[in-house]
Amino acid sequence: MPLPNIFESAVCESLVGRINSLTVDTKPLWGKMSVDQMLSHCSLAFDQALGNSNLRPGGFMRMVMKTFFKSSMVNDMAYKQNLPTAPFFVVADKKDFEVERKRVIALLQDFSNLGAAHYHNREQATLGKLSSVEWSNLMYKHIDHHLRQFGV
Repeated sequence: MPLPNIFESAVCESLVGRINSLTVDTKPLWGKMSVDQMLSHCSLAFDQALGNSNLRPGGFMRMVMKTFFKSSMVNDMAYKQNLPTAPFFVVADKKDFEVERKRVIALLQDFSNLGAAHYHNREQATLGKLSSVEWSNLMYKHIDHHLRQFGV
C-alpha cells in the first residue's frame, strides 16, 4: 500500500496536527530520545533535505547505505522500532520543546510546499538521486516513525 504523499497539503497538515498533539510531557513508547530531542532530530533531517545542512556520512558509509539500505529507506514499508540512528543525527542535549515543535513544523511545511517536482531526481546526501516518490516516502516514513514512537 503506498504511503501518504508528504507533498500533498492534507498529508502535511495531518502531520502538523500530530506534532501539535505532543506535549512537553509526552513520553516515548520505545527508544531513548525525549520528545524535545525527537523534534530536534526530525528537524535535522528536514534541514538536510532542504539543503540547509551539509550533514552527511563519509564516502564509504554513503556507498554502504546506498547499496544495502536505500531500498528499505525509500520503500512504502514503515520503519521498525529501535533502529540505530546515524551519529550525526543523534541529539543528546536537552532542547526547548516549543522552539523545536515550531521549528520542525516550519521545516516540514517548507519541504512539502516545494513540491514533488522540486525533488524529482534530486540528490539526497546519503542515498544519491531519488525520485519524488522516494523523497516523499523517506521523509514521511521518518517523521511518522518518530510520531508513532511518541504515540501520535
